[in-house]
Amino acid sequence: MSEFRLYLDLGVFHILDFAGYDHMLFVTAIATIYLINDWRKVLVLVTAFTIGHSITLALATLELIKYDLELIEFLIPLTICITALANLFTRDRRRFEATQRKGYINYFFAGFFGTIHGLGFLVI
Repeated sequence: MSEFRLYLDLGVFHILDFAGYDHMLFVTAIATIYLINDWRKVLVLVTAFTIGHSITLALATLELIKYDLELIEFLIPLTICITALANLFTRDRRRFEATQRKGYINYFFAGFFGTIHGLGFLVI
């Protein structure tokens, strides 16, 4: 159980540390189209991001995947920009809710972009 606590503390420190600001920017960007009452949807988005982040972080830490650090450093802010731009096209809440696939696309964005952010963890 002490190992779990260690990794939990590391994760919390990473998110709250200024060096992890890209995660907060991404989560903020993807959650801006939701209202306070939609906290469950935001929780699912953050969970999808965390799962993607954790998978690639584990693979990178175990050196099971190799990647170009410069490419990852380019892609991380790009994911934030893409998410923000996607929100511009779904800012009409009724249109967003009318198309159920749009909601699922945000979960995909959160999970897939989380994989990119997970690779950047080792760069910091």
